[in-house]
Amino acid sequence: MEKMTFEPIAYIKTDFKEKFGIPRQSGRVASLKGEIVFLPKYRSPESLRGIEGFSHLWILFDFSLSHREEWSPTVRPPRLGGNERVGVFASRSPFRPNPIGMSVVRLEGIAHSDKNGDTLIVSGVDMLDGTPILDIKPYVPNDLIPDAVCGYAEKTRYHRLNVICDDEIMEIVPEEKRRALIGCIEEDPRPAYRDDERVYGMSFAGFEVKFRISGDSAIIEDVKKTD
Repeated sequence: MEKMTFEPIAYIKTDFKEKFGIPRQSGRVASLKGEIVFLPKYRSPESLRGIEGFSHLWILFDFSLSHREEWSPTVRPPRLGGNERVGVFASRSPFRPNPIGMSVVRLEGIAHSDKNGDTLIVSGVDMLDGTPILDIKPYVPNDLIPDAVCGYAEKTRYHRLNVICDDEIMEIVPEEKRRALIGCIEEDPRPAYRDDERVYGMSFAGFEVKFRISGDSAIIEDVKKTD
């Protein structure tokens, strides 16, 4: 078949400079916000006409840090502890023949600046800062399938960690970012191969956050500003 070429229409600004800590699905941490900034070629107010009437949007994006020359037909999902392989098309792994991701986000509003024109403020994001956006589509109620079956993902669908942090440490983080930070750690961002003795470091919103796991709890031990 003829090779197809796509170009980004926008990029998203988020609090994640590194992949570790990003929720594995959109909407899991509703307080995580992002701003979609259109590239000059697509920076037209007309292209957004009517979008404010929708509460949620589909975002199609490029897993820009997951490009590979070769692809594997199987992957090891973190949900299965990294010990079992499934087909790449039975997973949401970023390591795919075409590294395209899709997320549903809530549209919080439209902002405007002289520098970037109209931008979209969204929440429930699960993307790295600077992720290229390939397309945006409105989410409609028919997209929801109430009786959908989640396969192996059902095993950890409701798994969350209890986050523990001293008030003195948490006060280092701006108040408007605390709920999102706690939500990300509640999602258990650890890789499939886990070391119970390890202290994990997570970059978030200009801070380096250190935490360890004890049973079903995540204990935040240190927060330092990096920016």
